[in-house]
Amino acid sequence: MLSRPVVRLGVLALLWGSGFLWIKLALTGLTPAQITVIRCALGAAVLLVLALAQRQKLPRDQATWGHLVVAALFCNVVPFLLFGIGEQTVDSGVAGVLNATTPLWSVLIGLFLRTERGLTPARGAGLVLGFAGVVLIFAPWQRHGLASWGALAVLGAAASYAVAFAYMGRTLVGKGGPMAISAAQLMTATGLSALALPASGPAHPNATAITAVVVLGIFGTGITFVLNYRIIEDEGATSAATVGYLLPVVSVALGAIVLDEPLTLRIVAGMAVVLCGVALTRLAVPKPPPGGPGRYQLPVISTEREQTGGRSADLG
Repeated sequence: MLSRPVVRLGVLALLWGSGFLWIKLALTGLTPAQITVIRCALGAAVLLVLALAQRQKLPRDQATWGHLVVAALFCNVVPFLLFGIGEQTVDSGVAGVLNATTPLWSVLIGLFLRTERGLTPARGAGLVLGFAGVVLIFAPWQRHGLASWGALAVLGAAASYAVAFAYMGRTLVGKGGPMAISAAQLMTATGLSALALPASGPAHPNATAITAVVVLGIFGTGITFVLNYRIIEDEGATSAATVGYLLPVVSVALGAIVLDEPLTLRIVAGMAVVLCGVALTRLAVPKPPPGGPGRYQLPVISTEREQTGGRSADLG
């Protein structure tokens, strides 16, 4: 029989990795902006109920809410919108693989801000290798390669996560209960994304789209945070990090099985190269000094942290 930790890791990988499938299905009747608003609202509702059950209070000071606006913009609104826009032309499996580049963007941002410590030759090679995998997936030298505005939108979503995690690690760590802070962030994201609804176009809802966005909001955005937090709390961040390497595999497999998306050797090879690059960038990551801000490094649609004290509301 499988142990409980293995089952939880498997369930979390399935829920997060299937997020790109649900986005693709939701696009059959909803616009990217509508999907973003609904998933944020449903995720916020789930976390708000859990926060109330644990008697965690929403933040009351203006400074924290100000930080939440920035976090919600870059961790939820921008990436969720870009994933929806990107998947209008990009397969869900490819979107899942490109999303795995978030740790690579985190390293680049850390180097730019001079907050990245210990860029060893191995980690530098991982950075180069990871982006080489992206180029392999795009195949710009081929007439029918995957280089497109949609693919760039998905990469932009992954980079937006990296910006958010860098900001959140400096401003939101230790600001309150994790459920309450995450619920507040998703509530803020709901309000921000709703501003885009007038320009999003009409909806053409159908049973598939409604079911997909409900599953995406409740399970892919709300429940996944709870599972991830519990794994980090019980097993440690290293165990939770394992999920990040499973997500692209899950997204590619579901896209091929459910949506009959093409599974080419180039995409599989590109995914392997990207994941090898990400693994190298995580080698011998220096720990932050005592009392320093936690550093987020999430390989996904969401919230894997290097410290159990990190907070985030993802996801994926």
